Amino acid sequence: MAERLYIDEMPQSLKLKRLVWQIVYALFFRPTPRFAMNGWRLRLLRLFGAEIGKGCRVAPDCFVWAPWNLKMGVYACLADGVDCYTQGQITMGDYSTVSQRAFVCTASHSIHTLERPLFSRPIAIAPHAWICAEAFIGPGVTVGEGAVVRARAVAMRDVAPWVIVAGTPGKVIGTRQVEGTETANAS
Repeated sequence: MAERLYIDEMPQSLKLKRLVWQIVYALFFRPTPRFAMNGWRLRLLRLFGAEIGKGCRVAPDCFVWAPWNLKMGVYACLADGVDCYTQGQITMGDYSTVSQRAFVCTASHSIHTLERPLFSRPIAIAPHAWICAEAFIGPGVTVGEGAVVRARAVAMRDVAPWVIVAGTPGKVIGTRQVEGTETANAS
C-alpha cells in the first residue's frame, strides 16, 4: 500500500483559490446548457489549472472540487452529476468515461486514530476504462486500461486491465471483450 499523504490544514491561499472556484462554478459553469457550452466549461476548468485533452466532455452538473488536480486525456468524459473530489490528483486516460453520479474520491479520514486526520491519495483511470453510473472509486485506486467498474460498484483496490468489477466491495466478475479489437487477458 502506498504511503498516505496527511493533510494538516489547508493553506490560506488554497482556501481563497477554492472560494473563487466555487463562485465561478456556481455562476458561470453550473448554469450552462448541457450541449451548447462544453467548450466554455473546459475553458473554465483550464483557467483553474486542469489539464484537458482534445475532445473531452464535462457535464454542467459535474462537480470538480479542485480543477488544478484534474488531468483528462483526449476524448475523456465526465457525465452528469459526477463528483470529482480532487483533494489529490485524478488522472483520466484517453477515451475513459466516468458515468452519471459516480463518485471519484481521492481523500478520506484515517480510522487508525481518534483525531481522524484527512488523507489524500491520487486516482488513475487508464485509457478506455469505464466507471459506470453511481460507482465509487476510493483514494489511491488505479483502474486499469479497458476495465469496467459496473453501476454502483465500490472499488477500494486497484482494478486490473480489461476486467469487469461489480458489487460492494467490488469483485472481478469477468473479462471485458471488445468486438473488433484484441484485449489483454486478465490474470
